[in-house]
Amino acid sequence: MTLSFTAHWHDELPDFYTALNPTPLTNARLIWHNDSLASELGIPPSLFQPATGAGVWGGEALLPGMQPLAQVYSGHQFGVWAGQLGDGRGILLGEQQLANGQTVDWHLKGAGLTPYSRMGDGRAVLRSTIRESLASEAMHALGIPTTRALSIVTSDTQIARETYEPGAMLMRIAQSHVRFGHFEHFYYRREPEKVRQMADFVIRHHWPQWQDDADKYILWFRDVVARTASLMACWQTVGFAHGVMNTDNMSILGLTMDYGPYGFLDDYQPDFICNHSDHQGRYSFENQPAVGLWNLQRLAQSLSPFIDVEALNNALDLYQEVLMQEYGKLMRRKLGLTTQEKGDNDILNALFALMAREGSDYTRTFRMLSQTEQQSAASPLRDEFIDRAAFDGWFSTYRERLQREEIQDDARQAQMKAVNPAMVLRNWLAQRAIEQAEQGDYAELHRLHDALRTPYADRSDDYVSRPPDWGKRLEVSCSS
Repeated sequence: MTLSFTAHWHDELPDFYTALNPTPLTNARLIWHNDSLASELGIPPSLFQPATGAGVWGGEALLPGMQPLAQVYSGHQFGVWAGQLGDGRGILLGEQQLANGQTVDWHLKGAGLTPYSRMGDGRAVLRSTIRESLASEAMHALGIPTTRALSIVTSDTQIARETYEPGAMLMRIAQSHVRFGHFEHFYYRREPEKVRQMADFVIRHHWPQWQDDADKYILWFRDVVARTASLMACWQTVGFAHGVMNTDNMSILGLTMDYGPYGFLDDYQPDFICNHSDHQGRYSFENQPAVGLWNLQRLAQSLSPFIDVEALNNALDLYQEVLMQEYGKLMRRKLGLTTQEKGDNDILNALFALMAREGSDYTRTFRMLSQTEQQSAASPLRDEFIDRAAFDGWFSTYRERLQREEIQDDARQAQMKAVNPAMVLRNWLAQRAIEQAEQGDYAELHRLHDALRTPYADRSDDYVSRPPDWGKRLEVSCSS
């Protein structure tokens, strides 16, 4: 099968990038590829068996139709305007034309210096590349919108971070890499016509149903607001903390992207900060919904030259409504509630209060709650709590609520297990795979990737256990 690539960005947005080729690594070799995603994209297996080196996966070759480029954008970082940023270590190789008419970006991360590298070296290390590949595929399996990982290449090139580490490349796949920061870039350069050009581009390629509508811009922005709110609800319900919610890391399509110092909750801590560099806690777990709105407000400001400000503000008002609706719907499913009652939020908040007081494991708590039987006062979850009396009081109220549901235990338990994962990508699991990979052993990387594809399946291995003590003390930063 011949892969077909287009170059919409290259051809339609000449002022929005710098054309350049990747810079290969020394002795690059492919150590993992996503066979499932490759099958979806119609990529022939032979492409993952280059005759020499790492081929397209290491930036050593291009496929017909690819027009590699680095995108320019700007953004707010930790709440402060950071000016011009751009693809400092990533190169958009091309946009694959799929049989259904859609396109997906092939983006090579760690591909070398670009005009937007600033003080960086344009490289990625094996550690960060593995972390992003694992996280993006874990989120996809959980049903959360995300970029995808297609391949990992390692090399003999040594990259200076806290220590010297192997240089690596990640082939990242996404419907689009357009960020809030693309619009901010030209707004702050006082080029509103280019902001509008960017909006026309994304509407044409991703919201074509509104392309000829007189209200296309506000209809589009309202959908961006809704997508972002829905994404925040998804993150909160699975206990995912992104760690660096800068506007240049926010996808216009509502995708989770740019995985760095992320973390899934182990102990339930609403103020959990996964980023060692986030000294003020701006991007703590509980702050993520508020930051999502703040970032949308920055995007709205960038669009204000050609969209009515009142209409923008009305669209922003949708955020809280969509967020609460989506979060409420998802959390009721996690609790096994198929109907809605006035006191449901009190039940959830009381559980969270218990979990926060005792440092309960977020994922294990909801998974074990899935085993609840309406007519039984016994619960396997009880032994997870030190204050048994407090748990018993909460559980009694919860059971009474379940008994008002017209659904049998087996059906409800199956529904709860379908939304309460047995497994998430805990940082210690990623770290174990990284440490072995850095020694040249990639077996755990492959095993972990395979396990993450079925997060809702029952397991008995350590992938579903509480983290060891050392696993709770891991520190990750923006270099991760």
